[in-house]
Amino acid sequence: MSKPKLDPDHYVAPFDESQIAEIDTVRLGAHKSNIWLDAWRDLRRRPLFYVAILIVAVFVIMALFPTWFTQVAPNNGCELSNSNGGPAAGHPLGFTRQGCDVYARVAWGARTSISVGLLTVAVTAVLGIPMGAIAGFYGGWVDSLLSRIGDIFFSVPYFLAAIVVMTVFRDYRNVLTLAVAIGGFAWASLARILRAEVLQVKNQDYVMASAAVGRSRFSTLIRHVLPNSLTPVIVSLTISLGAAIVAEATLSFLGIGLPAGVMSWGRDISEAQTTIRTSPMALMWPSLALTVTVLAFIVLGELIRDALDPKARARR
Repeated sequence: MSKPKLDPDHYVAPFDESQIAEIDTVRLGAHKSNIWLDAWRDLRRRPLFYVAILIVAVFVIMALFPTWFTQVAPNNGCELSNSNGGPAAGHPLGFTRQGCDVYARVAWGARTSISVGLLTVAVTAVLGIPMGAIAGFYGGWVDSLLSRIGDIFFSVPYFLAAIVVMTVFRDYRNVLTLAVAIGGFAWASLARILRAEVLQVKNQDYVMASAAVGRSRFSTLIRHVLPNSLTPVIVSLTISLGAAIVAEATLSFLGIGLPAGVMSWGRDISEAQTTIRTSPMALMWPSLALTVTVLAFIVLGELIRDALDPKARARR
C-alpha cells in the first residue's frame, strides 16, 4: 500500500527566505571592543576625568612654556621695596619676602616639578619593567635572584635613600640627579606589580600557541606577555608621578633638594614659612599649586585603574 504524498503547503507555513538569511547572518559588534576601548568609554562618562585631565594639561603646558603665562623673570627684578607686598598690576599673586613675583615663581616652578616627576617615572620604568618581566616570565633561579635584588631596594625607603644620595652629591644637585636618586630606589614596587601580572599572563593560551609555532621565549615575552601585562604598570606610574613631585618638593623644603637658583615649589614653601603670620599668601600659592598638581595625577591614576578593571566597572 503506497503512502500518500504530503503537501508542503499544507504542513509548512509560508515564509520569506530573505528573513531567514538575515537572521542567520553573523553580525559583528557595532562597536569594537578591547580593554583600552572599554576603558575609554568608561572614562569619558566620568566628569572627574575631564577635570583631572584639564588640570594636568594646564600644568604640563605651564612647564613646557612658562613664558606663555608670565613675562616676569622669577629671579630677576626682585626688589626689597616689594617685600611681602600684596597683588599689584602685573603681579596678581603678590610678592615674596625678597620682593620676587609669586606668580612667576609658581609658573616656573611647574617646570621643575613636572620634569622631576617625568624623569623619575622614566628611571623607575627603565629599571622596574625589565626586572619584573624577566623575573616573572623565566622563573627559577632567575626569578629568585632578581626578586632578592628587588627586596634589597624595597627594604630601603626611597625617600631616605634620596636624602643620602643628594647629601653625598651635594655639588651635583640638579633635576637629573634628583630624579635618579628617587627613581633608583622606587623601582622595586613596580617590579613586584609587573612580576605578579606576568605570572598570570604567561599561562594564557596565546602564550602557549606562540611557543608552539616555534617563537623564542624572549620574543614571546616581548611580543605577547609584556604588552598584555602593562595595564597595572601604567596605573602605578601615573600615581608614582604625583609621589615623585611630592618627594622633590619635600627634599627642596628640607634644603637638600635642588639648589637655590632652581625654581622649586618646595623651596618657596620653605622660605615663606617664616612669614606665615604676616604674609600667608606667599606660602599659600605654591602650596596650592603643589597640592592641585599632585591630586590631579593621583585622581587620574585612580580613574584609569577603575576603568581598566572590569569588576570595578561592573560595580558602578
